[in-house]
Amino acid sequence: MSTGPQLARRLGTADAVLIGLGSMLGAGVFAAFAPAAGAAGTWLLVGLALAAGVAYCNATASAQLAAQYPTSGGTYVYGRERLGAWWGFLAGWAFVVGKTASCAAMALTFAAYAVPAGWQRPAAAAAVLALTAVNYRGITRTAGLTRVLVTVVLLALAGVVAASLGGGAADAGRLTAWAPPPEGWYGVLQSAGLLFFAFAGYARIATMGEEVRDPARTIPRAIPLALGLAVAVYAILAVTTLAVLGPEGLARARAPLAAAVGTGDADWAVPVVRIGAAAAALGALLALIAGIGRTALAMAREGDLPRGLAAVHPRFRVPHHAEVALALVVCGLVLAVDVRSAIGFSSFGVLLYYLVANVAALTQPADRRRWPRVLQVAGAAGCLVLVATLPWPAVLAGVAVVGAGIVLRLVRLRLTRAEGRGSD
Repeated sequence: MSTGPQLARRLGTADAVLIGLGSMLGAGVFAAFAPAAGAAGTWLLVGLALAAGVAYCNATASAQLAAQYPTSGGTYVYGRERLGAWWGFLAGWAFVVGKTASCAAMALTFAAYAVPAGWQRPAAAAAVLALTAVNYRGITRTAGLTRVLVTVVLLALAGVVAASLGGGAADAGRLTAWAPPPEGWYGVLQSAGLLFFAFAGYARIATMGEEVRDPARTIPRAIPLALGLAVAVYAILAVTTLAVLGPEGLARARAPLAAAVGTGDADWAVPVVRIGAAAAALGALLALIAGIGRTALAMAREGDLPRGLAAVHPRFRVPHHAEVALALVVCGLVLAVDVRSAIGFSSFGVLLYYLVANVAALTQPADRRRWPRVLQVAGAAGCLVLVATLPWPAVLAGVAVVGAGIVLRLVRLRLTRAEGRGSD
């Protein structure tokens, strides 16, 4: 494992948990339930349980590997160390490219809730630059802002639940009307696939393993704890929205939480939803910038991205070149295209990323294991099953993106070998 200038270990368990929670309580919490309900109906709750189960299996793999390899890069590093350079590259490339599109989507989602239509693209770019500036000043600044954003989101969600259940439209009978899923068991699996990506943010803790104090102890505690808190929040929201809107109403809602509070006499809560959604999008964007920067740092150290991206700021101890480059790319995306509905390959990339993590964890020796191998087998199988539920355009886009990365790496390796022969 190549190393260069090192990042500073400044994060404790509480900081790591908050970063993971901020990643998982992203803008998806304000939109993910509608398509999931459309696919599964009331069985949305079963889909949520399946998604949480697959996420838990993947989380144990990431936590176990991060304890052994406490450096930046997450599954990119684990794949290289346990399986070989190509496996690591596939995971890292899928993560960096897919999550860069997710950054643009989160920035545009924030702007959609925060400003009028004509100002959304400039506001999205401004949000990217502002959060990059926060990350640039050091990981403790990132953790501090995350703490504020997560607090705002949780308070907003608490207000949504109170307003929805107290508005007079809630009916517990809607939770027990177990009609067959609209799309059968395939629809239940598809709802699990849609909801799984809302839980994928715990990987951000692993990608920042080089900045966590006592990583062998902190990361295996922080990842399951952050995931457990996110599952609890999602379960409460799923039950609330189903009780108020019913599966059909939830499936039709473009903004499910706003629809839930709007069914009763709690109009005061509609602005709360907007504030919570904007804060959630910012929290997810902040964690994405940090996570992609650390993965890009690890890839640059090995030459899989330009080596200039491996620079670490001498004072703030952050991968400043990688973060600035990411900010410029994301700003270009939000100013030029609308990627909110065109990032299906990001879902494909997330599942590929966790598939590599599970396979890598399977190879760890007994003295490095913290959870039984059956969880990694279940996690890998879950990733493959959920890939099969993705819409075929998303799968084709994912294969195209991964294929482009493979071609670029083959060209780089061939040029490197040619330069080596030329110097002989």
